[in-house]
Amino acid sequence: MNSVLYSLAAFLVAIGVLVTVHEFGHFWVARRLGVKVLRFSIGFGRPLWKRTFGADRTELVVAALPLGGYVKMLDEREGEVLPAELHRAFNRKPVTTRIAVVLAGPLFNFLFAILVYWLMFVAGVPGMRPVVGEVTPGSLAELAGIRQGDEIVAIQGVDTPTWDRAMMNLLEASLDERQLLELRVRDSSGGERQLQVPLDEPDQLLEKGGVLQNFGLAPWQLPALIDEVVEGKAAQRDGLLPGDRIVTADGENISGWNDWVEYVRARPEQPIVVGVQRDGVSVTVRLVPERVSENGTEHGYIGAAVRLPDDGQRATMRVDVHYGMLEAVPAAMEKTLEVSTLTLRTLWKMVIGRASVENLSGPISIARYAGESAAIGLSTFLAFLGVVSVSLGVLNLLPIPLLDGGHLLYYLVEVVKGSPVSEAVQLVGQKLGIVLLLLLMTVAFYNDLIRLVE
Repeated sequence: MNSVLYSLAAFLVAIGVLVTVHEFGHFWVARRLGVKVLRFSIGFGRPLWKRTFGADRTELVVAALPLGGYVKMLDEREGEVLPAELHRAFNRKPVTTRIAVVLAGPLFNFLFAILVYWLMFVAGVPGMRPVVGEVTPGSLAELAGIRQGDEIVAIQGVDTPTWDRAMMNLLEASLDERQLLELRVRDSSGGERQLQVPLDEPDQLLEKGGVLQNFGLAPWQLPALIDEVVEGKAAQRDGLLPGDRIVTADGENISGWNDWVEYVRARPEQPIVVGVQRDGVSVTVRLVPERVSENGTEHGYIGAAVRLPDDGQRATMRVDVHYGMLEAVPAAMEKTLEVSTLTLRTLWKMVIGRASVENLSGPISIARYAGESAAIGLSTFLAFLGVVSVSLGVLNLLPIPLLDGGHLLYYLVEVVKGSPVSEAVQLVGQKLGIVLLLLLMTVAFYNDLIRLVE
């Protein structure tokens, strides 16, 4: 229960901040261009908190349903406007003013993403060197000639200092519909090889499961080798010994220590049948992790420590990418542009059926990611905020009625034809927009529920 509440709290903080940024963009530009703002609402539905401020007595509202917000402006289409205030009504403003007000929300999301990426780069981005732990038999990675222990140095000529960068490069290559994927790898002795693999179906990397899994790679992990057990805790009590190597859990292969930790943490007070290699002999242990609470989340705990390699290999796997305060500015802008482009191109692939819609996430998955990223640390949570902020900006610019992009479409038509789009056409557009958004929400919720039961 605590983990659910922690994820929910992180989700509400993230969505609250991002919605506030988006709506503040509309509010700030509207005020600067002479439009009277009646209400600034974070959330929809019944107000939980309300205050008025400024000469216009603008209402500031926090409402019950936190999945969005709105800025209500003076408008003749929504109520009577006093003659003395007609010049401040939104519908009376030139089309260029209306375009600026609508564009401001997504633009502020992009600016906020630049800010959080700048903070992330200045604080330092922790990561792991892209050293290969496992290669799936018969996969594209095996076909390319990648071997366990290889480090991926570059993909398509772009350096890959971390696994995150390697995944982004693979995703970009797939979206570019490359027919030939080029990689440079370095083996454990320091020798480098240039590898190539034909991509007969580049879209296969966009299928359900993620680009690394679809390519056939798993990151290096410490072996699941126990160094010591805590006296009186589950590991010792249930029969694990120093020197045991965890091989399977409930019949599932355990590739390394990270897999083992995740498996245990997800199963507090649940019995696990563990396959162990002990002095060359296969042993089965029935283990029941304890339930512990940490940083607001509950997870399984057995009281066992991993055996570190004598050469400090684990320490050498870590990479911290730092930028100076000025260097971080163009890096943050480039990161925002990259994520925006990838988001838009991936959505287009989904629309034309060349990427799996199972990659869409709804509020349940976003809440889980929010909780996990917040628990890991500030840099990871900032990266999460950046991605979601960019996603909000991109989605709101889609030419779907009810979204900012739909309004922009109407205004661009008005610029071309010299008169506003008729109310009848706008009404049809609204109905179509509602249907499209409901379909999108249904798919996202369905994906969330499937992930919960998998």
